[in-house]
Amino acid sequence: MNDRKPSGLSGKKGLILGLANEHSIAWGCVKNAREQGADLVAVCLNDKARTYVEPLTNPLDITLLNCDVEDDGALEQAVEQAAAQMGRIDFVVHSIAWAPLVDLHGPVVASSRAGFARAMDVSCHSFARLARLCAPHMSAGGSLVTMSYLGADEAVPHYGLMGPVKAALESLVRYMAVELGPQGIRVHAVSPGPIQTRSASGINHFDELMSHAQQKAPRGRLVTLDEIAGLCSFLCSDAATGMTGQTIYVDAGCHAVA
Repeated sequence: MNDRKPSGLSGKKGLILGLANEHSIAWGCVKNAREQGADLVAVCLNDKARTYVEPLTNPLDITLLNCDVEDDGALEQAVEQAAAQMGRIDFVVHSIAWAPLVDLHGPVVASSRAGFARAMDVSCHSFARLARLCAPHMSAGGSLVTMSYLGADEAVPHYGLMGPVKAALESLVRYMAVELGPQGIRVHAVSPGPIQTRSASGINHFDELMSHAQQKAPRGRLVTLDEIAGLCSFLCSDAATGMTGQTIYVDAGCHAVA
C-alpha cells in the first residue's frame, strides 16, 4: 500500500502576508500556491500597496486584506477575517521585513534604540504574534514559514541592522517549532539569495551584493522568485510533515561557499 502523501496544496487554506508588487516574494508564493490548488487570503500593507497588488490578485479570485503590523489590532483583524472566510488556516507565509532607513544605512553600533526596536517588532516579533493568532485556527496542524537571509549567519556588507534582526528571527523559528510541535504545527525560515524586491531596494549597494552572490554561487546565478515560492509551497504541503525548526537556503548554493 502506498502511504506517500501528495506534495500539492489542493484543498489547503493559506494566509500569505507581505505583498507589495509583482516582484514580491509573497506574490511568488501566492501565485505558486494558487497554481497548486490552495485557497488563499493575501495581505498587503495599505491602500497604496493595494493599487499595485489588486491587479495581480483579482484575476486569481483571491481576497486581499490591508494590514500594517505596527497598528494595534490590525494583525488580529486580518487573521480573524481570513479564518472566518476560509473556515480554518492550514499554512501561513510571513514575508515582512522593514527597518528605518537611517538605522539600516548606518553602522549597527550607531542604530537608535527606537529604530532597532521597530525593526525587530515588524520583521521578527510580528511572526510570533502571527503564530499566536493563527494557532487556534490550525486545529489539524499546519505550517508557518517566514523569510530570512544569509546575513543572519554571516556579517554581510551593507546588510547592517537587518542581520541581527534576521538572526533573532531564525532563533524564534526554532523556539516556535518546539512550542507548537505538539499541536502539529511546523515552523520554518526560508533563506533566499538576494532578489530584487521592494524591501531589498532599501539596502545600500544592493546591486553589488547581488553581483557578488552570483559570482560566489555554485550554480553561477541568482535564485528566481519561482524557486523561492516552490520551496515555500513544499514546506506548506503534506510532503514536508517530517520537517520543522529549520532555516532552509534557496540561494543557488551561495551559503555553502566561504
